Amino acid sequence: MSRIGKKPVELPSGVSASLSGQTIEVKGPKGAQTFTATDDVTLTVEDNVVKVEPRGKSKRARQQWGMSRTMVANMVQGVTQGFKKELEIQGVGYRAQMQGNTLKLNLGYSHDVDFTAPEGVTITAPKQTEIVVEGADAQAVGEVAAKIRDWRRPEPYKGKGIRYKGEFIFRKEGKKK
Repeated sequence: MSRIGKKPVELPSGVSASLSGQTIEVKGPKGAQTFTATDDVTLTVEDNVVKVEPRGKSKRARQQWGMSRTMVANMVQGVTQGFKKELEIQGVGYRAQMQGNTLKLNLGYSHDVDFTAPEGVTITAPKQTEIVVEGADAQAVGEVAAKIRDWRRPEPYKGKGIRYKGEFIFRKEGKKK
């Protein structure tokens, strides 16, 4: 039994869900998202509640049950509140700034790194050492934040690089004389 899958997903006011076959579309104030479930689960929408039930007792059906329910819950949260990842930059001379829809990063390379935000994701740089990635799709927001972080991952000796806000970097001791 999936403890996550058993919970129904409640639709707040202003959010509507429509079902056609195995595809569910959720519409809200921040946009619309769709998800196509596998044939291992059954989706039902009734009285502002989305329920996910497994078809059978196979291991795959139980796996898809919890995952499908979580995907629907993330879609509902995305179209109502949205998702947000905050990054911070540490290091002398490392900085970020927005130029239109492009994030310009100075990360100690011989050139600037230009990163264009994909459709549905907004990037802002409130300070030179902070980057905020926001959007309605949790997967897209996380992927964009990870791509930005990959340009200069935090290193363990001085801690320089791009990290998630609140991320702890295990520091190593330097070379001994």
